[in-house]
Amino acid sequence: MYDSRGVGAFAGRRASAVALGAALLITGCSSDGKRGEPEAGAGITQQPKESDPFWVNPDGTAARQVAALEKAGREAEARQIRKIAEQPVGEWISPENPEEQARGFTEAADEAGRTALLVLYNIPHRDCGQYSQGGAADGDAYRAFVDGVAKGIGDRPATVILEPDAVLHLVDGCTPEEFHEERYDLLKGAITKLKGLRNTKVYLDAGNAGWGDPDQIFEPLKWAGVDRADGFSVNVSNFYSTEDSIAYGKRLSAKVGGKPFVIDTSRNGNGPYTGGDADERWCNPPGRALGETPTVRTADPLVDAYLWVKRPGESDGECKGGPKAGQWWEDYALKLARAGG
Repeated sequence: MYDSRGVGAFAGRRASAVALGAALLITGCSSDGKRGEPEAGAGITQQPKESDPFWVNPDGTAARQVAALEKAGREAEARQIRKIAEQPVGEWISPENPEEQARGFTEAADEAGRTALLVLYNIPHRDCGQYSQGGAADGDAYRAFVDGVAKGIGDRPATVILEPDAVLHLVDGCTPEEFHEERYDLLKGAITKLKGLRNTKVYLDAGNAGWGDPDQIFEPLKWAGVDRADGFSVNVSNFYSTEDSIAYGKRLSAKVGGKPFVIDTSRNGNGPYTGGDADERWCNPPGRALGETPTVRTADPLVDAYLWVKRPGESDGECKGGPKAGQWWEDYALKLARAGG
């Protein structure tokens, strides 16, 4: 079986917590009512804009973990988790109050002079019944979701990773044929809507280097509207090396008009796992490591950026002792960070 899955980065997260986080970002206030550093107290700052223009959330999950570890006197662990907390990671927009979330993240990023990195993962019939199954109830609900995100972004800078695995699962037989036409229409509509915004870039997800051959997916990407997008994304929530991901992306780019692409390098420092059950090698594999830190300075002109789309330290699902998909897993985060150097 192709290693086509591995997204598992969303379903277990509580939407209320995300909405609350967005609301806090909107206010940007500390406990004394003044704008400034968040209460988390981890002292997280932005990366140099010239090499990494994406926003670091100073009150993200990893930042709060750093603060908690430092408060508990666990300085060694705090230093490891800081490797994650100080890098920009994707903000996965949940279905509840998407406009509020998108506004909160993009306002906070804009105030910091950076670009928000957002992930939309809400397509109907998502993840084929796996750990992150779900998505919008129907096409109308999905269109309303995208409309809310677009309203929340407005004219502020944003880079959107659109629907990890959505096109791939049309190709690998995972998504029933009866849903294909609607999905293509929804993806094209989302790209058109988001590209109608002044400062938003959109990358349509295109799978990873381990699932199959670019010849199998380039036409579906075209049917889904990749020509209207800024490019495509590869390796989201997966572990294939940057070198292999560049090779895969370049072969695919040649078939879709030379479109550039971005690579999720969040956990690919040691490449893919080759042990255990082949069907679940993507799910919380042991011995993995943080990959290249996010940057627009890449090894190939066709690669627009290395990004951390998957949030390192959040579980892929209830496998190998992990919690529900999207939930923070301190032990796994520490292992990723320690192995990442």
